[in-house]
Amino acid sequence: MSRPVRVRFAPSPTGPLHIGGVRTALFNYLFAKKNNGVFYLRIEDTDQNRFVPGAEQYIFEALEWLGISPSETVGKNEKFGPYRQSERKHLYKQYADQLIQSGWAYYAFDTPEALDKHRKQHEEQGKTFIYNWHNREKLDTSLVISDEETNRRIPPAKIL
Repeated sequence: MSRPVRVRFAPSPTGPLHIGGVRTALFNYLFAKKNNGVFYLRIEDTDQNRFVPGAEQYIFEALEWLGISPSETVGKNEKFGPYRQSERKHLYKQYADQLIQSGWAYYAFDTPEALDKHRKQHEEQGKTFIYNWHNREKLDTSLVISDEETNRRIPPAKIL
């Protein structure tokens, strides 16, 4: 027995719903309907610096006006919720910790200023700075500092 199709639309509440978002929502909604699947709405609200009060409600109202009704979302059939990213942080922390413990992830402590300095150095050499496997051990990461120093730099309140 195959599992039903599940598609999502995940807008950020950073302002009005734009036409590109409407297009994505419509395509996903129609795909779910055609395949007797589930269309769900997840709110990507983790960027609190760009959060716009009232934008989440506007998204719900705009989709309703368009006739696009999610099968699951905040406050509606929350079978696989929560449907706000900020309310899922505990799940992400659990898996991030697993990745770090297994060696598949690391902590990066680079400041924007330090990264900008590296970028400028690369530009002076006619190169493009890309944060990747080539330079991650040259930067300020848990790959190059001790576990004690790493733990000192991560106050409990700052972890996800």
